[in-house]
Amino acid sequence: MNNSITQDNQNDNQISKTIKRFFARFHVTSALKTAGAYHKKGTPVIQIFQYLFLLIFSNRSMYMNLLSGRNTPAFAKDTVYRFMKSTQINWIRFTTILASRIIKDAVVPLNNADRENVLCIDDSMFERNRSKKVELLAKTYDHAKHAYKFGFRMLTLGWTDGSTFLPVNSILLSTDNKKNRVNEAACLDKRTVGYKRRKLSMTKGTEAMLELLKAAKTVGIPAKYVLFDSWFSSPKSLHAVKNLGYEVIGMIKKTPKMFLRYNGEELSLIDIYKKNKKRRGCSRYLLSVDVEVIKNGEAIPARVVYVRNRNKRKEYLCLITTDTSLCEDEIIRLYGKRWDIEVFFKVCKSYLRLSKECHCLSFDAMTAHTAVVFTRYMMLSIENRELNDSRSLGELFVYFADEMSDITWMQAFQMLLQMFRKLLEEHCDFVDEKIDELVDTFINTLPSLLQSQLAAA
Repeated sequence: MNNSITQDNQNDNQISKTIKRFFARFHVTSALKTAGAYHKKGTPVIQIFQYLFLLIFSNRSMYMNLLSGRNTPAFAKDTVYRFMKSTQINWIRFTTILASRIIKDAVVPLNNADRENVLCIDDSMFERNRSKKVELLAKTYDHAKHAYKFGFRMLTLGWTDGSTFLPVNSILLSTDNKKNRVNEAACLDKRTVGYKRRKLSMTKGTEAMLELLKAAKTVGIPAKYVLFDSWFSSPKSLHAVKNLGYEVIGMIKKTPKMFLRYNGEELSLIDIYKKNKKRRGCSRYLLSVDVEVIKNGEAIPARVVYVRNRNKRKEYLCLITTDTSLCEDEIIRLYGKRWDIEVFFKVCKSYLRLSKECHCLSFDAMTAHTAVVFTRYMMLSIENRELNDSRSLGELFVYFADEMSDITWMQAFQMLLQMFRKLLEEHCDFVDEKIDELVDTFINTLPSLLQSQLAAA
């Protein structure tokens, strides 16, 4: 029992040190202040935020901590609720600034200059099925489970280099259809961040997506491409994202209602496919065509790549990009990075208690909870990257590499043989001829390549 308690204390101390190092390294306090989270008197904001951040690692809710008397904060629970319900804190700005600092200071220096960084847009269900009085609660269709649920669509913008995924910002989308909203928003001053947050939640997903991208653009998050699935790939969205200065790679629906200009004709994707001869054999794609995307008379060049559907071999999927300089294989490879955001949703819901930890009825509190979960994921993501990437060891790795370069592998092998000979001389009553015979026998059992290199050395 004593050993297990000691081990628990050691783990808690290690987690606490890691969190403190993360908060100090990326200046979480200043990011909170920039987002409007600061106090005039009483408990510092960073202490409240750090307490909420640590709840998942203590494996207890705030209610259970207060009930058991363990890990109780130095402030009242009402202080936590006031912080989470604040209408002055811009949580989109906070997570965007924090993600930008991590990307620029910790991830980009580990990558090659030619690696393509991308932004990913997707949504996932934020369920509140057991609540009836949640602010802006809506009846939303869950495309994964093909059923209607009560809750929100958590529209999320993420950044990835193919190795590390970091959530940038998000908005909990209710619905623009008043009939599907169970509850309305609270009345607030139109100048507050809380009012603007509620207004954004009642817009369409494609419009909210642009606001998230603008926030990322403002802080200079490095990315050339924006990836999204077929729910966002409309001509209007392609033009809007292109005008923001990003290139698009997305999946596009094979609907007969959407037309692209191909060889001077307005055709659907299905008709374009019928007009062309497909590639045979085991090619990664079936067809590639250059088209123009038309919106309000304005045309932008694009490329459509038809890819065979792995799940249904007789069907095909369509990828579209506004960067016509990319080859087909590169388009498919870059779009594959979008899967990182699906993994992110799974981890947040299964392990970081997204939506399960927060039972508040306030829309601001749910947004704050989402930002806390995103910050937890950022810390875990960067810790995982730096533990597995040898380049993140910094000066220690440089010194280690320099020391290893001073001797070759064959020189090290000769040193081991000399140590082996010395041990035999000191601990065995063998004459020199016997020791030479043992060493020669060992060398003769080595592969011929090693024998020749030893002889040359």
